[in-house]
Amino acid sequence: MQDQQRENTAANLAAVSVYRIALGVEYKGTAYHGFQRQTDDVPSIQSHLEQALSQVAGGEAVSLTCAGRTDAMVHACAQVVHFDTQVVRSETSWVMGANRYLPADISVIWAKPMPLEFNARFSAYARRYRYVIYQDQVRPAHLGQEVTWCSKPLNLQRMQQAANCLLGTHDFTAFRAQQCQAKSPIKTIYHLQVIPFGKLIVIDVRADAFLHHMVRNIAGVLMAVGTGSKPVEWVTQVLASKDRTKGGVTAPPYGLYMVKADYPEQFAVPERFLGPLFLTALPDIAQSENQPNAG
Repeated sequence: MQDQQRENTAANLAAVSVYRIALGVEYKGTAYHGFQRQTDDVPSIQSHLEQALSQVAGGEAVSLTCAGRTDAMVHACAQVVHFDTQVVRSETSWVMGANRYLPADISVIWAKPMPLEFNARFSAYARRYRYVIYQDQVRPAHLGQEVTWCSKPLNLQRMQQAANCLLGTHDFTAFRAQQCQAKSPIKTIYHLQVIPFGKLIVIDVRADAFLHHMVRNIAGVLMAVGTGSKPVEWVTQVLASKDRTKGGVTAPPYGLYMVKADYPEQFAVPERFLGPLFLTALPDIAQSENQPNAG
């Protein structure tokens, strides 16, 4: 009798369909200790999202996988996550329902059913960040936690020359945090541009993957070159050293935004404007060369 009940239970479970849902998420990370769920008393983007989605799913537990785990106080304009569920909801219901239960600084911007082979983390072949610097002698009252303030003049030509030294495939040990858990420090940067936009300077970087604090450490090095405190060739020396202590100060988290994750065309992942919102008028000048194979 018990064997028959177990067989019936197994058959019923097998008959239940599992749906994989991908979401696009944007958030202001200032109040959070990064994307990844931690302890209950530490606020994270993941915990808020999972709780909100569980409400939409009628109480079903939701566990998220993300394209890239952002650090404390770092923002995102187009974070991609996925979860599996047995609950059927429309795309609009997932978006509007989740946003009903989310705080004002986190928003779900799209939802899409995906094949089970889609993985928000492992299907992505590139990721893109923007680091936004406000250059002025006076600190800004607005966007104070959404840009990094630099009171010293920055030489953009020198910064771009230094940035060019980091293009391609390298061992980025000198640009990773000591607590970084990545298996390999070898990463490929496809695009690294220093772009003026009014009073703002945007460091736009795209790579196959990033190490912990890698973008902030790159920003710190480029700013040191831009202010003239370090020569352009110092960047090559830092890279070759494979020593984090040679790389200077880690730039603050405030101006860092995850703006895109790239996926093979077969998944047709929705795209919006390249953020953050106050940079939508900035032309996308990403180079076409040195792009990864999307297939």
